Amino acid sequence: MKCQYCGEMSSKVVDSRLAEEGNSIRRRRECENCKKRFTTYERIERINIMVIKKDKTREYFDREKILKGILRSCEKREISLSQMENVVDSIEKDILNSMKREITSIEIGELVMKYLKNLDEVSYVRFASVYREFKDLESFMNELKQIMSEK
Repeated sequence: MKCQYCGEMSSKVVDSRLAEEGNSIRRRRECENCKKRFTTYERIERINIMVIKKDKTREYFDREKILKGILRSCEKREISLSQMENVVDSIEKDILNSMKREITSIEIGELVMKYLKNLDEVSYVRFASVYREFKDLESFMNELKQIMSEK
């Protein structure tokens, strides 16, 4: 690792510890030339996943967009932010484990509904009503009937 003070390429690791809740490793290094210490972080390289939207445009996967949608559907429900973040973590994990470099927004919406259904049925119906674009009361009632029949 190149020293930020003198530019020397050789340094030694003095201390290592987990950082960012185990998502990275913090390393204290000492330059073998000038003896100054500096900190580096080692992180897992994330794979950029492209989302194909309904209008066929593409954008990078953004977990924050999923969280915002879940936050809206869970508004005024007794669901903690931690529970919602766990849902987003599960969705992101499913997407990464699929080994796909591209995923449709439809597939993401289905994953959100799958996890919301298990978390809170009211939040699920709220999300589904926007996601599935219910045009009338009948389509909304059909979704409710399907939930009731699964119980």
